[in-house]
Order: sequence, then structure tokens, then C-alpha cells
Amino acid sequence: MNIRRKLNSWTINVLLIVLVISLPIFIIYTGLIGNSSPTWDHITTNLLPQYIANTTLLVLGTVVLTLIFGISTAWLVAAYEFPLRKQLSWLLVLPLTIPTYIAAYAYSGLFEYTGPIFSFLRNSLHIDAGEINVRNISGAILVISSVLYPYVYLAARASFLVDSGRLFEAARTLGSTPFSNFWRIVLPVSRPAIIAGVSLVIMEVLNEYGAVKYYGVTTFTTGIFRAWFSLEDIQAAIYLSALLMTFVFALIIAERLQRGKKQFKTTSTDSPLGRYRLNGNLKIAATMMCLLPLLVGFILPVSQMIYWATFTFGKVINDDFGRLIVNSFSLSFGAAVICIIVSVLLVYSVRLSLSKRSELFSKLASLGYSIPGAALAVGIMMTALFMDQVILRSLNLTTGLVLTGSLGALLYAYVVRYLAVGYNPIDSGFKKITFTLTEVSRTLGISPLRSLFSINLPLLKPALWSALLLVFVDVMKELPLTLILRPFNYETLATRAFRYANDEMVPESAPVSLIIIATAFIPIILLNRKINQTP
Repeated sequence: MNIRRKLNSWTINVLLIVLVISLPIFIIYTGLIGNSSPTWDHITTNLLPQYIANTTLLVLGTVVLTLIFGISTAWLVAAYEFPLRKQLSWLLVLPLTIPTYIAAYAYSGLFEYTGPIFSFLRNSLHIDAGEINVRNISGAILVISSVLYPYVYLAARASFLVDSGRLFEAARTLGSTPFSNFWRIVLPVSRPAIIAGVSLVIMEVLNEYGAVKYYGVTTFTTGIFRAWFSLEDIQAAIYLSALLMTFVFALIIAERLQRGKKQFKTTSTDSPLGRYRLNGNLKIAATMMCLLPLLVGFILPVSQMIYWATFTFGKVINDDFGRLIVNSFSLSFGAAVICIIVSVLLVYSVRLSLSKRSELFSKLASLGYSIPGAALAVGIMMTALFMDQVILRSLNLTTGLVLTGSLGALLYAYVVRYLAVGYNPIDSGFKKITFTLTEVSRTLGISPLRSLFSINLPLLKPALWSALLLVFVDVMKELPLTLILRPFNYETLATRAFRYANDEMVPESAPVSLIIIATAFIPIILLNRKINQTP
């Protein structure tokens, strides 16, 4: 068909976008060609085993706790009736509004000797207990798990509500107990969704810098920072980044292979999961079990931040504070808008190209989200340095920086990392729009670009708003990328909160942290409502 041949030219857009997005990854791996340095030899001998051990332990510990918190609460909310169930179904998502590094600061204050917990024990219960040290790898696992478990909770609850209903009811008519149904039917059917939630948890753990740095846990991410800033060896930072990315890609491939071996399909006729009504002590126990992760992941850290903010608010809120808000909001909004534009162009190009290869290439553009921020920052920095050299040579100049250390490089990094966050809702939105509308517009002589603006974008408004909010929140909370790539003396709310904590001025970080939490609150609730459309 002639139209098909003409539309295949849209594959060029896909290839260009994928090339620009994947360039930092390619440059990191090309950096492995360089000779190793004495610093790298020191790292491999003395530090690398510790990086591997701590990173592995942090990932495994967090995965175990998030599975326990996420699956147990999701099953209770989906399968049983008990007091506060309806309220807890959305309250359990709130820990996602708290960046892990902010939760780490809060728990450090909660468990210090002069903190509220031990003050209450001494003053009210007359128990003089010593300080509990949470600034270690065990504390990091608990704190990170307490704010990341909603990834598993959301994925598991959505699967429990929609995919398991008919199978569960059929097993119940055969006399099977709820506990047996859960282990033998519901959990296997929901495993793909749960693994997807766990994958997000692993990516967030590998990206973590603020919490592990404050708690003194050496991981790959802290190692990249140390190689770059303390040891001043960019080649060592490249090696560590390449190792970390290879580990991430291996996890992605393993997850795809696992998913391919065992698939659990459901039909559109599946009915929602019917809930059992609990009585007596069981309903109280269910309520308490759901309240526990909410208490640990949201109520306690936010309460500590509010307490600190009451006496540090006047010290922190000044003219400079307004500049922080403007910097954070403008960067987040700018990155979100660029992500939406690129995502719309990418999805629409795939849609018009009618090519399976274009669809495959478009998936490669979303790999940036799986790359930890510190590793990606190294690739972005090397890309900016390479482009600066090209620009300077074209202008016959020998020194100077154009992109390195600029807001443009920082925005580019945000787009590479968070394109997938905007791409997924927009891709889902396009799939709800029949391609017949585009084909009809072509027969009427309307160009693809005009068809995009006149037909597709008006129908995509809900997906565009969802993508905008999600990218905005993620950029607001981002720390490793911003710390490495920001221009000199340029700060955001996230970097200021980190600097206060790094200077042992944790109470002063509270007002800044509360703004970040409040900004994330509304989008997270909207996302939860969208997922929870099934009663």
C-alpha cells in the first residue's frame, strides 16, 4: 500500500529519538576502552567487594520487606471487609510521597536519645532506654522498604481485584479455604504483576544515594560519587557505572525470561474478587496489620518532619527559599513538558510507521528509567563533554564549556531517565484511540501532524495530565542526577535538604522536605484512584 510506504518515513523519528536517549549509555560503555588507573586497581582490590556485598544485601533485604508489606496489605484490602478498609486502601499508598532520603533523616531523629520516642519513654513511662542506632545497613533496609512497599502493594492489589475473581470464587465453591486459595491460585496468577512491582523497587534501591550516604552504607552509587568527587578519577567512575548498568540490564533480561516461561492469562469476563467479612479479633488484627506499614512509612516520618519544622521554619524560610521553590518547580515542569512532547512524538511515530521494528526501538528509549541516577549522570557528563569538544572545534576554540554543568544537560538527563514515566500513560492513551480516525483523516487530505493536533491530542488529555504529574513528581524528588549535573551554586529543594542533612542540620531540612512531600501528595492520590477504579 502506498500510504504504508510513505508512513514508514516516521521510523526516522523513532530512530533519532532512540539514538539521542541511548547516547549516554553507549558513551559509558565506550569509556571502558580506556586504560585503567591505579585508583581503579585500589577500588577493585579494597572497595568493590564491599560495594557488591552491600548493594546485594540492600536489594535482597528491601525486596523481602516490600513483598511482606505490599502483598499482605494488598490481600487484606482486596479480599476482606474490616474497619477502615476503604480508607486504608488509598492511605497505604501515601509512603510513595516521601523520598527515601527524607525518611532516612526523619528516622535518624526519631531514634536518637533526645528524640520523641525515648523522650516519651523517659518522661511518661519512666523507662531510661539507650539510643537505637539506625544509621547502618539494617536501618537503611527498613527505612527504604517502608516507603517503597506501595509499588508492590499497587501492583498486587490491582491484580487481586481484577485477575483473580472468577478463579477464586470457583475454588471457594469447591470448599477450598481462603488461605489455600491465596497460595495455590491468587498468588501464582498475580505473580507477573508482583514481579513488575518488585522490579520498580529494585530500580529505586539501586538509584538510592541520599539515604545510604547518610546512613554510612557504601554501595555502587556512593562508590561512583566517591570515585568522581573524592578520588577525582572519572575513568573509575565510568567503570563502576558500566558494572552497575550491566547488573541492571541482566536483571531486566532475567525478568523478561521469567515472564516468558510462565504466563497467567485472564479473560475480560473475570469478575471482581468477592470480599469475606471478618468478625471479632480478626477484623481488629486486619486493621492493625494495615495500619503498621502506614505508620512506619508515612505517619512517623511526616510527624517528625512537622515537629522539626515548627522550630526551624523561621530560620529556613527566607528570600533564598523562594529561589529554591522556583528552581525546583521550573526544572520539574520543564522536564515534564519535554518528556511529554518526546513521548507523544515517539508513540505517534510508531503508530504511523506500521513497523514492528519501530515499536521495538521505542521500548529501548524507556531503558533510562532502569539506570541508576549516578550511573546515568556519568554518561550524561561524558556526553556533554564530547558535545562541547565538537562545538569548540567547529568554532575554532580551544577552551570553554557550553553544555557541561548547564541546565540544558540537567534537563537532558531528566528526559533520559524519566521518559518511560511519561511514555507509558501516553502509549496507553493512544491505544484507546482507534487508528481508523487517523486513516480517515488521511483520506480527507489532512496531514499526520494536523491530525495529531486536531484529533489525537484532544482525546489524549487525561493521559497527558497523568504523564505530566508523574514526571513532575519524580523530578522533584530526584537527587543523584541533580547533585552531579547541576550548575555551580544552583540548588533545588532536594539538594538543599541533602545539604542540610550532610552538614548535620537535619531539623533545618524539615520545611524543605515537607514541600517535596506535599507536592507529591496529589499526583499519588490521583494515580491510586485511577488504579482503584474497580471496587
